[in-house]
Amino acid sequence: MGVVKDIAVYFWSVWGALVGLFLFVALWEAGHAVYGDFILPAPADALARFGDFVHDGSAVSAASDTAIRAIGGFAVSGLIGSLVGVMAGLSITAARAVRPVVTVLLGIPPIAWIVLALLWFGPTGMTPMFTVIVTSIPITFAGAVEGTRTLDRDLEDMARIFRATRLRIFVDVHLPHILSYLFPAWITALGMAWKVAVMAELLATSDGIGARMATARVNLDMAATMAWIVATVGLLLMVEYLVLEPLKRRTETWRQRPAGHGNSSQMRRM
Repeated sequence: MGVVKDIAVYFWSVWGALVGLFLFVALWEAGHAVYGDFILPAPADALARFGDFVHDGSAVSAASDTAIRAIGGFAVSGLIGSLVGVMAGLSITAARAVRPVVTVLLGIPPIAWIVLALLWFGPTGMTPMFTVIVTSIPITFAGAVEGTRTLDRDLEDMARIFRATRLRIFVDVHLPHILSYLFPAWITALGMAWKVAVMAELLATSDGIGARMATARVNLDMAATMAWIVATVGLLLMVEYLVLEPLKRRTETWRQRPAGHGNSSQMRRM
């Protein structure tokens, strides 16, 4: 029954997301009715054009190139930002040493990083991946720091009274709390990764979704431009709802329990 309930809750959350998408499409259709095909093509026209791209194989090729760069850069930035953020949250000295670097990374706009990456790596796939990494690290770092600094020390003391080991305290007390801050940061960083990857491809590469959008812009092909935008959003939603959201529900089962039940069950396991 528990598994069935989890599946039902998951699909209910997906349905909520679909309602938001339907509302967006309705607004898109209304905008098309007001401004016409040249400014904003109809959703059906964009989807038809995307179908053409799927049929000729260009959609798979472009999407795979962008996905590798966006997800690869996101994975690297998530790992580095999370680990450094946890260390900074546990140590005031480390926080003081790292925070100026993070401030500098936040202060430099993505377009400046793209220009620097072009000078360093040239028009290659490393340019968008590098840009994704340096622009996403501060987001995951901030989530990790906040999650570590707000740890419940009273709960930790209770675990020690029950003679829990350091590993058990970390797994059952610290990690769930830190992850509750990290998952929103990861989702935000993932969205940033896709946007930055496409922007870098538009300016710096000859492949990927961004490069296809650049070609559509030169040809004044609004339907193709919107089709590639739909492809980008679709890939982002797939990664979020098929990978991150199930992982979040799996690691945050304590949120589904009645108040107080999760902590007591954790204490019993210790």
